[in-house]
Amino acid sequence: MKRVTAAILVHNDRILIAQRKGTDDLSGKWEFPGGKIENNESPQQCLIREMQEEFGIDAVVGDFFGESIYHYDTGAVQLLAYHTFWEGGSFSLNAHAAVRWVSLNQLQDFEFAPADIPLVEKLQNSRMPT
Repeated sequence: MKRVTAAILVHNDRILIAQRKGTDDLSGKWEFPGGKIENNESPQQCLIREMQEEFGIDAVVGDFFGESIYHYDTGAVQLLAYHTFWEGGSFSLNAHAAVRWVSLNQLQDFEFAPADIPLVEKLQNSRMPT
């Protein structure tokens, strides 16, 4: 099972979502940014690295938010989500087709990757992280 992370990154009462680019089956779908956990790397270290690589920002990883396990045709994914905070750096788009800062109510307007859908539902049933 592939272990990956997801950032529940909130800024000014908006949540960051990113649209996948490329040619795989998930191209065009929306997700919470993050990435594959490398060998000898904690989920928190992974998110700090991924936020730097994907957006050029420094991030602080907070509390664990939730987990989703999804069985894609290519294999199973364990998605570990953490509250994440933008600490510094200038935001740039390095790895996605697009990004949006959205409210909780707007999450329903986007087509998310299947592994992210349980996290969307959990967010919609909770208070906005701060």
